[in-house]
Amino acid sequence: MENVILTVKGMSCGHCINSIEGNVGKLNGVHFVKVHLNEEKVEVSFISKMVSLKKITDVIEDQGYDIQ
Repeated sequence: MENVILTVKGMSCGHCINSIEGNVGKLNGVHFVKVHLNEEKVEVSFISKMVSLKKITDVIEDQGYDIQ
């Protein structure tokens, strides 16, 4: 299991939380995703043999958010 904390810019509301947690959480291999809105952080636990960090970041960026 790999754990990462991403700095994500552009999140501002409950919709942002639901969008990121919902879409990243649907990926096969992702076990946990939590948005920390006030800190501009997204915490993700995943199995790297099943899903790449690039795939996770692509899903977030495809929704219009910027990963720092």
